Amino acid sequence: MSREPPPGEEEAPGGEGEGRARAGEGGCYLALCGRPVHFEKANPVNCVFFDEANKQSMRLVVHLLGNCCGARSCCWVAGSEPVILLETVFAVRSGGATGVVVKGLEDRNPISFRMEDKGEVKCIKFSLGNKILAVQRTLKSVDFLNFIPDSPQLEYTQECKTKNANILGFCWTSSTEIVFITDQGIEFYQVLPEKRSLKLLKNQSINVNWYMYCPESSVILLSTTVLGNVLQPFYFKSGTMSKLSKFEIELPAAPKSSKLSLSERDIAMATIYGQLYVLYLRHHSRTSNSTGAEVVLYHLPREGSCKKTHILKLNRTGKFALNVVDNLVVVHHQDTETSVIFDIKLKGEFDGSTTIHQFVLPPRSIQPYQIPVAGPASVTSQSPVPCKLYSSSWIVFQPDIIISASEGYLWSLQVKLEPVVNLLLDKGRLMDFLLQRKECKMVILSVCSQMLSEPERGSLSVIATVFDKLNHEYKKYLEAEQSYTMVVEAGLSRSNPLPKRPVRTQAVIDQSDMYTHVLSVFTEKKEAPHKFTIAVLMEYIRSLNQFQIAVQHYLYELVIKTLVQHNLFYMLHQFLQYHVLSDSKPLACLLLSLESIYPPAHQLSLDMLKRLSTANDEIVEVLLSKHQVLAALRFIRGIGGHDSISARKFLDAAKQAEDDMLFYTIFRFFEQRNQRLRGNPSFTPGEHCEEHVTFFKQVFGEQALMKPTTF
Repeated sequence: MSREPPPGEEEAPGGEGEGRARAGEGGCYLALCGRPVHFEKANPVNCVFFDEANKQSMRLVVHLLGNCCGARSCCWVAGSEPVILLETVFAVRSGGATGVVVKGLEDRNPISFRMEDKGEVKCIKFSLGNKILAVQRTLKSVDFLNFIPDSPQLEYTQECKTKNANILGFCWTSSTEIVFITDQGIEFYQVLPEKRSLKLLKNQSINVNWYMYCPESSVILLSTTVLGNVLQPFYFKSGTMSKLSKFEIELPAAPKSSKLSLSERDIAMATIYGQLYVLYLRHHSRTSNSTGAEVVLYHLPREGSCKKTHILKLNRTGKFALNVVDNLVVVHHQDTETSVIFDIKLKGEFDGSTTIHQFVLPPRSIQPYQIPVAGPASVTSQSPVPCKLYSSSWIVFQPDIIISASEGYLWSLQVKLEPVVNLLLDKGRLMDFLLQRKECKMVILSVCSQMLSEPERGSLSVIATVFDKLNHEYKKYLEAEQSYTMVVEAGLSRSNPLPKRPVRTQAVIDQSDMYTHVLSVFTEKKEAPHKFTIAVLMEYIRSLNQFQIAVQHYLYELVIKTLVQHNLFYMLHQFLQYHVLSDSKPLACLLLSLESIYPPAHQLSLDMLKRLSTANDEIVEVLLSKHQVLAALRFIRGIGGHDSISARKFLDAAKQAEDDMLFYTIFRFFEQRNQRLRGNPSFTPGEHCEEHVTFFKQVFGEQALMKPTTF
């Protein structure tokens, strides 16, 4: 396995899903993507370039006016993002034209065009946005071709400024900015497509052995000095070039001769958890007690010095290749045909300056992959052919690209989380691992369900640890969302740029998620002892309270329903009496509904509503529904709201109680209120109490009506 580039690309026969990984491969936590880019296998007339910045492929086909006299063998060149496949044949006479097909891993609509054949192509890349094509054919210059509407497609050329320098390669840092890397330094240009020329923005003289570019961070890394282990990074942004602090890679041992000792094959650059790292594959440890290889991570900040921060212990020797997938460092080992993963966020052994990590999971092979047989329909019915994994023809690019030159495929590498659950038995560490992954929500919820059920039921301490880890992430998101809202509402964004709204990742498992997918299902199954069930529910509520997250009423309702199902009314009474279950209107209504099976629930509900200063209307409604009209009236007088309440509502309730003296008392109360407020005991038409006045006359006589008081 090498770190050099591969062959070109065409969409694989059969379209979507044409390459298949066998389902159910136990323990395989890495897989090749299901929709790879397929290209013609490497042969004497095929050449492939991979551009890591645009992740496209270009296939160049030379159309000849005459006969051909030879061929050029496969040639790979690393660039910034696409894959470029060149199928070229030398022409014995001039006048040839080169057809170009450009297609990326995510883009199934290729760009096709032709350009004049001017000789061997050493490197070819589109600018970001595919507006300008750059082609290197010589060691001294780069040719450019515009792909802008209404712009003439005439090539223009830029030679490197440094005398006697050879161009090692070039990198697009934006849609109109490009960097030439020569063996004597770097040259930063702005491309002016309308003028078909380039403007030198900045250059830097430095002896260069090789270079590497990280498009995600716009950082170019140059290998300098005789040994090659002094690395000089440059950062590019918006027309500026910044020289970052150079640093030295610690070689395994003092070199015996003054020759290049650090190869670009042993170096990678990748963004891990939002930070740029330089990864050095050191084949021999610097310590005498360890003979295995290791990956050393150097943190490369925008400001400050680069420092060695992590060491990944491989505990084996041989041929390795590196990928970075979902913030995990993946190390492939060709000899054993297995891979391991490292997570630098997980706790390791800290020696005072660096953190030493062992691989998170045991070594496993990438999931077996089936390549369909191409050809006519009568032939394609044949069984798919197994792909040769960890082949010597595999070529790896950052962050997650694997190319098989012999098979003619380009894949992105993927992490499968489901197998991890059975390989990482420590639930706390498992949660730490899963919470950092992009597609983690359903796997986490599945783990929570499993640890509550037989045969994998966990102890309450383990369950509490998991709940705390989930709610820690939940709280961080809530705080970030609250801070964002406060900034926006305060209008602070008027003078400053509007802050980015917090992104809700799949690691945010809220109460609704837990209720829907875990807790409600858990209580419905009724598999566990009721004490354990209640303990689990209360443990989740405890965790929410610990992180000062307001508990949603449906969780309390779930607790109450569980208690009622098991006739644990004494425990329910204690939970309410000691405010273990927080007051809320929905909870009070639920308690009211339990009155038929637990009579004290009625008073518990009223007490709860009284504690809620905003629940006065609900209390009145509850009392009236129970025909406790006088109690409702006393309550409303106690809070000073008796002058504004509806007389008809109370009279309706009193009449429904079928108690004449109760009706008389309520009727007289509102007559007295009318006299006090309006100077007349009669009801106004707007109060709609006519039927109650008639009923009063029928029962008590008209003479019982209160007479207006005159002064």
